[in-house]
Amino acid sequence: MSFRDLFESGERSRNLGHFASIVNMAGANGVISDPEEALLKRFAVKLHISESDYVEILKNPSKYPISPPNSADKRLSRMLDLFKMIFADNKIDDEELILLERYAIGLGYTEELAAKLIKRSVEIFNGGLDLEDYRYLLNKK
Repeated sequence: MSFRDLFESGERSRNLGHFASIVNMAGANGVISDPEEALLKRFAVKLHISESDYVEILKNPSKYPISPPNSADKRLSRMLDLFKMIFADNKIDDEELILLERYAIGLGYTEELAAKLIKRSVEIFNGGLDLEDYRYLLNKK
């Protein structure tokens, strides 16, 4: 196996785990709404998730472990993806907050930093932020 194959395999694994986490967020309230499903399909394309993987992940998202990226920007980008999914229905509930915290810790944030990140993100997130705006608003005092 070449170095490139190893890299691509690791990236694919991270993308599958991330997509499964997004599916968990979408189904946190027991139902995946039409706007959430549309967003899931967009994320599947963005993350290079095949149709067969998409169907398999929808059946059992907990089967795929979180595989955190090495870069702080990629971790933050993954959190932004989750917030986009959560706010697809313009609200956030307690179960989604618990899943967000678990995911943030799984990505490598400390409990304290995860709580701060989530609290601040909920305060500023309106569903239409890009990564640069999100990063700026999180760091703004």
